[in-house]
Amino acid sequence: MNIFRPLCLLVALQAATAQADALATATVAYRNVESTYDTVASIEAEHQSTVSAETSGRITAINFRAGDSVHQGQVIMRIDTSVADQQMAAAAARLHEAQVQEQNADDQFRRIAHLLNQHFVSQAQYDQAQADLRSAQARVKSLQASLGATQTSRNFATIIAPYSGVMSQLLVEVGDMAAPGTPLAVGFDPQQLRATSQLPQSRVAQIQAGGKAYIERDGDTHWLSCDRIMVLPAADPKSHTTEVRLHIAHPEGLLPGQLVTAHFVIGAEKRLVIPQQSTLQRSELSAVYVIDRQGRAQLRQVRLGPKVADGLVEVLAGLRPGERVALDPIAASQRG
Repeated sequence: MNIFRPLCLLVALQAATAQADALATATVAYRNVESTYDTVASIEAEHQSTVSAETSGRITAINFRAGDSVHQGQVIMRIDTSVADQQMAAAAARLHEAQVQEQNADDQFRRIAHLLNQHFVSQAQYDQAQADLRSAQARVKSLQASLGATQTSRNFATIIAPYSGVMSQLLVEVGDMAAPGTPLAVGFDPQQLRATSQLPQSRVAQIQAGGKAYIERDGDTHWLSCDRIMVLPAADPKSHTTEVRLHIAHPEGLLPGQLVTAHFVIGAEKRLVIPQQSTLQRSELSAVYVIDRQGRAQLRQVRLGPKVADGLVEVLAGLRPGERVALDPIAASQRG
């Protein structure tokens, strides 16, 4: 009899048990979890704007491209200011001419006023000199405003970011001609996103009573919490739905236009659950690695129900309360 064979088997079993015990596991158990009403939602930016040209000219420089982060006050692009510079020079020249005429009218009015006191001129001549002075003063004020408007128009040639965000579209290139109203770029604030969904009117009261919702990204076991639910006070008479907006507390990783799943909490119930990360999906089959009493990892097919919060999923069949499942099925397959 070979006395080393049982010893080798014992050592192998102990090694397999030690490997299985080294795996992180979770216990299958009934838990009180939130029941939800699930529907598709789309991500929107609360702050999204299209920057348009407010002056005419050719695009001379572009400092940011689509996908770049832009801080408030940074220069996005520049428009040629040659025409605006000439307009400013002309406005400044007209203002200077008007100021000279104002000074001349003021001097003339002073002389007339002095002569009127000595009764050398008539009251009509005095009134005319006073009217000429007021007209010259009004012209100076008008041209000062015109020069200010020209200066403002020239400043529009420098396109400034109105708030910090991400440029999602660049609609022009260097050399393109811009005119007032021409769209130049589109940007949004990635820290201010919301999910919008159309809900049946029969569910609105239930969702308002729950007052809580989550956002699930495709392939992500962690649900994002929503800090506010807004139900618009209107309904679509054709589809009999109401728009609901979910304001996301931490929208990192989300993009406008992205489709997500909205989970509206409508109650609570006890369900048999396991962590989503412990499951394997092969085509239409779901499975987990169960750690048996000998510490070995065994693959077992299960039937899963809906996902719930906190990264859990309901088990409909295939597991019993108290059993242990491997949290890392890939590592369990290599050690089983």
